[in-house]
Amino acid sequence: MTGFGKASAEIGNKKITVEVKSLNSKQLDLSTRICSLYREKDIEIRNELAQQLERGKVDFALYIDNSGKESVTQINQSVVEAYFKQIFELSEKMGVPVPADWFSVLLRMPDAMKSEMQELDETEWVEVKKVIASAVNQLIEFRIQEGKSLENVFIAKIANIKRLSQEIEKYEAERIDKVKTRLRENLLAIGEKVDYDKNRFEQELIFYIEKLDVNEEKVRLANHLSYFIETMQHEKSLGKKLGFIAQEIGREINTLGSKSNHSEMQKLVVLMKDELEQVKEQVLNVL
Repeated sequence: MTGFGKASAEIGNKKITVEVKSLNSKQLDLSTRICSLYREKDIEIRNELAQQLERGKVDFALYIDNSGKESVTQINQSVVEAYFKQIFELSEKMGVPVPADWFSVLLRMPDAMKSEMQELDETEWVEVKKVIASAVNQLIEFRIQEGKSLENVFIAKIANIKRLSQEIEKYEAERIDKVKTRLRENLLAIGEKVDYDKNRFEQELIFYIEKLDVNEEKVRLANHLSYFIETMQHEKSLGKKLGFIAQEIGREINTLGSKSNHSEMQKLVVLMKDELEQVKEQVLNVL
């Protein structure tokens, strides 16, 4: 969701500049800084940004650089003339000398300067919208380029998890044999002191080994990994969905870890968790 776009254009005697920046966020968090002339278009700008960008912490700025050909602030002539007349009359009446520098006195009087309010020209606004669209398109293109690099990261990480999960298979038979051997050795150690039903022992052993079976977890994990890639390549606005799938992948990996009961399998689980954490970090940057 990160990106940046900037565009500017000369419109009349003004230089219009638009900047749009986006960072990660679960929803659309939009803030705008718009010069007073275009502030009435704030809602229109927000609606367009929400439609185009969907998610992210978005900062939008629209400002004007005047070329200096026209002065926005002007002298309020009628007010200055009235001040001059009053001061001159008061000087004669009170016998006080008139100021030596009339302008420095008059221009400091209240309301001696006035700012003319500019009205928005709709023809100009059409051109401004083109500048906004150009900046937004740059941000979207930035997102697309980042998305392509993220896709490669996801493909590599999911492939690593899949490979590591397949390596578990070579330790499964060894793990079961070790469990059986350990239980039998423990029983032999106490066999002279405690009598036990061998048939019942075999039944309990089968039940215990079934609880350690991880075939279902491996199948579900493989399905989740395939679904992650499929979703990434065929759906739009998939960031939240990929996050949910990553959570399901994590659940299966955790179950494999709790059932592993084997040092090498546990190492593989740790490696899978590490790969998955990197996926989760990058999923936050997906729209």
